[in-house]
Amino acid sequence: MDHTQNAEVADWWRTSICEVKPNSIRMRGYAIEELIGRIGFIDMLWLLVRGDLPTAEQARLLEAAMLGGVDHGPHAPSIAIARMAITCGVSMNTAVAEGVGVLGDIHGGAIEQSMELLRGLVDDAVATDDPAALGREVLERSKVYGGFVPGYGHRFHQRDPRSPRVLELAEEAVRRGDIDGKYVRMAQQVEAAIAAAKGKPIPMNVDAAAGAVYLELGFDPPMGRALLVLSRSLGIVAHAWEQSTRKERIKGPVPKSSRYTYEGPAPRTLSEPT
Repeated sequence: MDHTQNAEVADWWRTSICEVKPNSIRMRGYAIEELIGRIGFIDMLWLLVRGDLPTAEQARLLEAAMLGGVDHGPHAPSIAIARMAITCGVSMNTAVAEGVGVLGDIHGGAIEQSMELLRGLVDDAVATDDPAALGREVLERSKVYGGFVPGYGHRFHQRDPRSPRVLELAEEAVRRGDIDGKYVRMAQQVEAAIAAAKGKPIPMNVDAAAGAVYLELGFDPPMGRALLVLSRSLGIVAHAWEQSTRKERIKGPVPKSSRYTYEGPAPRTLSEPT
């Protein structure tokens, strides 16, 4: 193989993240043996994605926001599907893949959509002094998401218990000067604006709270869903492992004694041959 072919092969995959040579592994230039035991998992996540190490305050806030999305019980499709997969005899990695595979635009995607909405409102300098007018603008922009305002309201909770704590930590970070606070303020103003426009409160859920924090930390909206996948993977692993210890076989979404509604034709037979 000549020099030109060698260069073509070497350039086939190009990365600034990880350099591996015989007896050497470097992450963004740092030797892996130097990082092990000296930085945390969140620090490594930030390093790999962003290219440098976070401050202690950045790492703490990112971890807090991610923690809220770890688990939401077996009613959450991403958890239920992983548990069902385990009862079908698949391995742990397959169960985890099945679970995270359903974190789509509806289940799991709201955090990315919320980040898009909040960033758009801030970037467009949408006025916030008139809550009703802001509410109308938010509802208009929400049409692209099927009329739902991503990050607000919850199918299970009247008020998501995770949001106030994430916002509390974010506000502390604003007071310390760790983050600017413009996205956190917009998320809170949107909550008030929706209530003014609809005439009833629709509280912020953890997607908007965490999404605002991710924007404050400099992450783009698609990374919001990626961070949710990482968070929820912890819960999926825990549930898949728990289910694997129970030796139950082929569990569907409901007990086998439960009925379902059949909507097809009435019983019929093939016509007699002529």
